[in-house]
Parts: sequence; C-alpha cells; structure tokens
Amino acid sequence: MIRLIMHGCNGKMGQVISKLVEEDTRIEIVAGIDVNLHHSNPYPVFATIHDCDIEADVIIDFSTAAAIPSLLDYVQTKKVPLVLCTTGLSQELIQKVQQVSAYTPIFFSANMSLGVNLLMNLAKRATEILADAHFDIEIIEKHHNQKIDAPSGTALALAEAMNECLDHQYKYQYDRHADRKKREKKEIGIHAVRGGTIVGEHSIVFAGQDEIIELKHTALSKEIFAVGALKAAFFLVSKPAGLYHMEHLING
Repeated sequence: MIRLIMHGCNGKMGQVISKLVEEDTRIEIVAGIDVNLHHSNPYPVFATIHDCDIEADVIIDFSTAAAIPSLLDYVQTKKVPLVLCTTGLSQELIQKVQQVSAYTPIFFSANMSLGVNLLMNLAKRATEILADAHFDIEIIEKHHNQKIDAPSGTALALAEAMNECLDHQYKYQYDRHADRKKREKKEIGIHAVRGGTIVGEHSIVFAGQDEIIELKHTALSKEIFAVGALKAAFFLVSKPAGLYHMEHLING
C-alpha cells in the first residue's frame, strides 16, 4: 500500500482527496500538513512539513505558494516523490522546482484534469492553423471568489502551450483597461473572472474575419482534479528523479 502525505490537507482539495483515499485500498494518508489544525482527520496533522516525522512514499500538495519553498527543501532532503498541484508560483519558485527534481521525482502540472490537458493539445493544433490565418487569440478563465491567484495557472499554461506553436512569440495582454489602444496582432489576451462557487472554466476564443471558433472546458466539481492528482501519485512512486508533466501520465 502506498503511504501518502497530504500537504494542505484541510483545504478544499485536501479534503476531497482525503475522502477519495478512504475508498481506495491501494493508498492511505499517513499524515497531513496544514496551518489550520482545527479540523478532525483520521490521520495526524502537523503545522509544517518539517514537523512531520512520519515516513511516506509520496506527497500530494494542494496548498499555497508561500508553503512551497519549505516543501521543496523537505523533498530534496528526504528524497520523497512530490505531486505539486499548487498554482501561482513565481518564476524563481518554478526554477527551484526544476532544480529539486534532479534529486527526487516531481510531478508538476498547472491543472490535474485530463480534460484540460486535452484542451491544451487541441488549442495547440488550432493555433498552428489559425494564427497564420490572422485569427486573434483570447483566453477567458472563470473561478470561484476564493481563488487567490489571477490569472489562473491553467490560463497561463494554455497561453504558453499556444506560444510554443508560433514562429514569433506573442506577448500576453492581461485585461485591457490599462491600455486604451487597439489590439495588437501578435498578442494573446488573458482575462480572469472571479465569482460565486465556479469550480473552473477556461475558454479559448479564436476570432477571425467573420468567424469565431471557441474551445472550452468546464469543471463541474473539484473531484476531477483530485482524481488526476491521485493518478499522478500512483504514476510517480516508481519513477526516477526528474520533472514530470501530465503528458507523461497520459502517454504512459
């Protein structure tokens, strides 16, 4: 049986994963990490990862960017595989993720949904065809009113994936209220909406002359991300040190 540490166990995603693990005989949560200790769990919970003295085979993280430096130090020292699901990381932190992956396997994805990653592949193919036909590209992402980072990590990952398909890099335009000017051709607009209990919605609009093509993914529950994270955990425990992404999981 796989022994799991749930980093961010008392957050919404941590609790969803906890419930899924209770129904899976292949894996158990042996410890949780969360600054919020006022929650009842069937496993011990520690305020920080360095307080935890329980050994594990893998860690799943759904926490905040502020907690990641300490977590990376821990996995580098302990050589514990890490499924890193927290978004909104700075470029400096992303570089540290890459450095630590030389010591232990790290699975890092902006979105753990299989559907979103299919959307990304479709968006890349559409960009290859439509950018040369002078279609404008805009990304609209919607999330609940408690989400901290904006734009979402998934929106940025979509933009980066499409930019990889272009001969010349497009710049990113975040919203449009700050610059009162016409839209430039070689740019990707990225817009964030926050409200209510929206789990997650990402739309890519390709707007051309007299026609519009839209690709869209809507998440109806947080469970799809939890399922993806657990799949990544099973995938990662047998892997050597290195940096892994959803493409590795999808392609086996």
